[in-house]
Amino acid sequence: MQMKEDKAMQGGYGNVYKAELSSGDVVAVKKFHLLHTSEMADQRQFLNEYLERGSLASVLSKNEESKKLDWNKRVNIVKGVVNALSYLHHDCSPPIVHRDITSNNILLDLEYEAHLSDFGTAKLLNPDSSNWSNIAGTYGYIAPELSYTMQVTEKCDVYSFGVLALELIVGAYPGEFLSNLSIVTAESIPLNNVLDQRLSPPPPEVMNKLVFILKLAVSCLDNNPKSRPTMHTVSQLVFDHI
Repeated sequence: MQMKEDKAMQGGYGNVYKAELSSGDVVAVKKFHLLHTSEMADQRQFLNEYLERGSLASVLSKNEESKKLDWNKRVNIVKGVVNALSYLHHDCSPPIVHRDITSNNILLDLEYEAHLSDFGTAKLLNPDSSNWSNIAGTYGYIAPELSYTMQVTEKCDVYSFGVLALELIVGAYPGEFLSNLSIVTAESIPLNNVLDQRLSPPPPEVMNKLVFILKLAVSCLDNNPKSRPTMHTVSQLVFDHI
């Protein structure tokens, strides 16, 4: 592995090095300054020094920036997050549950490719344990069963992904949508009523993809975690339909 310091990537927590792996991939490696623990608490600050467009939440909150995040880019972000979560849940041993999937923790590079960040609350799933844990995550994205079971499963991330997918369609946190979810179905929701109005209407082929994402998101938000699809299933469906 070759590594050199990138002078343009020095931040408050330390220096960033550009590392080229034997595979040809280029990654960022952070060498922290010696600081007190409290001064190193915010992992997002480190990641934001290297991922140029910052968080998805930040982009969606700014009208001009959000308009650059067109429908195709939003569909691509959904695919990127799906692939990342499917890998964590089904290709890692033991499986990893992120536990804080939010638009604040999706960082975008110059090409608007999504990168999952902030693994501070991530948990390895122990197959020989019930995986009890204190509630962790961000209010509004946390799976409802955690409030009474305290049992962490990969379905917690599936629920959070459902919220995130809706957020990309709506253009903001979908609070009103979520509050009415118990009395509506994906089929009963006219997509034009929930699309981010800051963007032009999508062409038919993209509209079909958004309709599919809406239905997929609703299935991920089922109150019963056993009724939610796995991220492996979601990944296969996305591959087949988007």
